[in-house]
Amino acid sequence: MTTSASQLPCDVLATLTEATTRAAAALCALQRNDGHWCGELEGDSILQSEYLLMKWILSQENAAMADGREGTAVLAKITKYLRSQQRDDGGWGQYPGSAACLSSTVKGYFALKLGGESADAPHMRKARACVHALGGAEQCNSFSNFYLAALGQIPWSAVPTIPPELVYLPRWFFFHLSKVSAWSRTMILPLAIVSALRPTRALTPAQGIDELFVCQRQRAKLYARKDGSRFWRAVFGGVDRALKVAHQFVAGTPWRDRAVADAFVWIMRRASQEHPVPTQGVGAIFPPMVYVQVVMHALRIERHDARVVAAERDLDAFFIERDETIHIQPCFSPVWDTGIALYALNDCGLDARHTALARAASWLVQKECTFRGDWADNCPAKTPGGGWFFEYQNGWYPDCDDTAMVAMALMRTGGLAAEAAARRGVAWILAMQNDDGGWAAFDRTRSRPILECVPFADHNAMQDPSCPDITGRVLECLAWHGMRVGESAVDRALAYIESKQEPEGCFFGRWGVNYIYGTWQSVIGPIRCGVPRESAWIQRAGAWIRSIQQESGAFGESADSYLDPTLKGKGVATASQTAWAAMILQDIYGEHDRSLERALMWLAQTQLDEEAAADRARNPDGDLAGSWCEQEFTGTGFPKVFYLRYHLYRLYFPLMALGRFVRARTAQNGAGDSLASRAPVAGCVTTS
Repeated sequence: MTTSASQLPCDVLATLTEATTRAAAALCALQRNDGHWCGELEGDSILQSEYLLMKWILSQENAAMADGREGTAVLAKITKYLRSQQRDDGGWGQYPGSAACLSSTVKGYFALKLGGESADAPHMRKARACVHALGGAEQCNSFSNFYLAALGQIPWSAVPTIPPELVYLPRWFFFHLSKVSAWSRTMILPLAIVSALRPTRALTPAQGIDELFVCQRQRAKLYARKDGSRFWRAVFGGVDRALKVAHQFVAGTPWRDRAVADAFVWIMRRASQEHPVPTQGVGAIFPPMVYVQVVMHALRIERHDARVVAAERDLDAFFIERDETIHIQPCFSPVWDTGIALYALNDCGLDARHTALARAASWLVQKECTFRGDWADNCPAKTPGGGWFFEYQNGWYPDCDDTAMVAMALMRTGGLAAEAAARRGVAWILAMQNDDGGWAAFDRTRSRPILECVPFADHNAMQDPSCPDITGRVLECLAWHGMRVGESAVDRALAYIESKQEPEGCFFGRWGVNYIYGTWQSVIGPIRCGVPRESAWIQRAGAWIRSIQQESGAFGESADSYLDPTLKGKGVATASQTAWAAMILQDIYGEHDRSLERALMWLAQTQLDEEAAADRARNPDGDLAGSWCEQEFTGTGFPKVFYLRYHLYRLYFPLMALGRFVRARTAQNGAGDSLASRAPVAGCVTTS
């Protein structure tokens, strides 16, 4: 889709320069005093419902919180927010506009009922009808079933059996923990202990959810998954039945007790608060941080024990209290946010000579992770550390995506310490390249699709294979470090990316929604490494992006595209996705492309001014003038299962796209780097 020059303002550059300046000022105003950024990270209703169910499993529904606050008041605020997330159809979903999710709706209903809601209330009747329409509570996923079993609503026979003896498997074994994704291994062993000890809180019939089950016979059976290989599903179903029989003979034996104890040691090592491996909770993410509290309860560890105190404190730190409600983040994202914010300001022509960037770079250098965590299991023995993790503290799990983002931002920002850290990051990334030429998130690994067929793999992310979006970002990082086509690591990565192109020309987005994100990441890195823009596969990607541009000039895509490929590139227009598409257009077609100008002008026209920013109806999140309003979820956790709304995506990605355009046009016009001289950008005053 193109437009004529007569349809555009006479001075596109001036308009977009002003938009860039306002966005940069807004971003700098959000910088913390120590130099970092950390925006809110929003998930769906299960964060609230699972927290509430955890408190009931622990018999803490009336107990004080870890910080001394009245527990019933805090849980009431969480319940109030959960209630506000219920949709008109009675269910709860994974993102705005999604279909109702059965497991989310069951947990939402259960948590509200335990919180005192009457089953006869209209909204509860609607939720119940929604559950029945979706097949009944007996169809819940395996991770939800752990909560239901621990609260006595289903027998443990309906829960996948995970033996704690997994901790003893030799490294060569196909199901060794090093061969599953990092996030899965931090969930598996806590659930293995729960599976072995089977802690069960008895509820009264009135508190239970008998009314949500359609078939009582199926209620006692392990949910039969319908995806994946029928053969391997049958095999693992048989293995699960055998493990359930074995449990009757090993439960309570010295062998099982030792396995539980050793699994707990493994978990607590990864929950350490001690130098040199500081970690704020197991995996520093919500699910294992919940499960570990259930584990310690099952092991009868007293609540005043330092390990329990730390676990409660770390999880409750995710609370965001606002308007008499509390909602819960799945984790913190400071390294990710700071790396991208720094890179966006680099795209505006700024570097370490500016205070905001120097402080951000210093903060990131301090977050470099040299500890040999779980990733080292799959790398040569002498591979040095040097990566970055996502959260404030997560020493066991640096990842390739954050490391690539930070390493290229530090190299562009400059300074001896920043550049040295960036080079160490690149060395670590190169050691993490997979045999297929791509990069995964947390480990050097390969695809093992059989793992997706085990009964507890219905979170759709049992493994962490290479993906084109991370591989493309790594290539962009390598380009900033001088690596080009012709070098082995680059050529292998290029071959991998090209092999993953969809027939339409786009690329799947593993970590962002979806094909717009995947295509953005997959083509820019290769171009920066020297792949000609005229290459057939690059041109196919560009043609696809042009084909999905909306009449307004914007771009948008719903997470529904993970479920229905015919929806690729279709959805409500968003600032973040428009920015990704604009960057694709500029790299492929250049800064004078009309489709690019239309996309960026849409960003300028929808940018919040002072009046819009002050209007909560138009700006419900209270964003600063210079930012954008974006309610949609454009981040991906587990495709088809869990999605994210990064509250800074709507600011630093548009800034990145605008900054690239303005710098390219300004340089071409011979005006120098005019943006860098503008006071609101150059000053970048930091605030708390």
